[in-house]
Amino acid sequence: MTFLPNVPPPITRKKPAIVRVRLEATEEVHEIAGGATYLFWGFNGHVPGPMIRARVGDTLEVHVTNAAKEMPHNIDFHAVTGPGGGATVLTVSPGEKAVGYFLLRHPGLFVYHCAAPPVPDHIANGMYGLILVEPAKGLPKVDREFAVMQGEFYTSTADDVELKEYDRAQGLAEHPRYIVFNGKMGSLLGDGALKAKVGETIRIYFGNGGPNLISSFHVIGEIFDHVYHEASLTSPPATDVQTTLVPPGGATVVDFGLEIPGTYTLVDHAIFRIEKGAVGYLQVEGEENPHIFTGDPTKFCPGCEVHP
Repeated sequence: MTFLPNVPPPITRKKPAIVRVRLEATEEVHEIAGGATYLFWGFNGHVPGPMIRARVGDTLEVHVTNAAKEMPHNIDFHAVTGPGGGATVLTVSPGEKAVGYFLLRHPGLFVYHCAAPPVPDHIANGMYGLILVEPAKGLPKVDREFAVMQGEFYTSTADDVELKEYDRAQGLAEHPRYIVFNGKMGSLLGDGALKAKVGETIRIYFGNGGPNLISSFHVIGEIFDHVYHEASLTSPPATDVQTTLVPPGGATVVDFGLEIPGTYTLVDHAIFRIEKGAVGYLQVEGEENPHIFTGDPTKFCPGCEVHP
């Protein structure tokens, strides 16, 4: 397991195995935006929770504990076949433990989340993550992999309150105060920006925790070479895609090559959401390629006639 944007390494074994994971339901105060804080509900102290990587045919052995003071929690794995996606056997009150065993029958990138009632409250407060179930033959090789998960947070509109409080009425109205990548505004900016080099291929595992809004995932300045729509890893991927829709509780996988250095911006192309936090950077280092991109026509086509 890793914490986003880091991704667990590709699986090299050829046979199924038992994949044992330990997840703890936590309720902790962390920064959400520019010095403002929020009481997040998460897994292992993070929002989103850890990313899990397994292989089709594996048995997922899940150990769950609850470090909360009052609230029961559980986990619904969208990758699991059976009632509640495992939630029926993984519900734990504060101080309790539970374990579940689940055969991973379908490859894909899946969301997991808390499904204890009231379910919307648990998801809206950050209790979600990603599990990647690789196909038996694995995935095509790329140079770098990143994971990004979008989520909404519904808080009071007062600007002078440092510790933001959950506002369920705003959730019912589907009016989020924050729409963020990887749990907070600015998580993929500055020192948190994704980094790569010209000539590399990258893959982004993108999930949408919701709980309400569809994401229009787009990387400004890039075209996705491949998009695994709805995160199906067995269907042929679409090619040459500009923007892809990801529903709440859904995911996608995209990959593309890097030919030009510079800063590329990850957004939800419902573009006003940038101002609510749905923005991040991919910083690419390397040599210029004026035959593809330049402001100087003499470099774009040496020897050609230059027009004003």
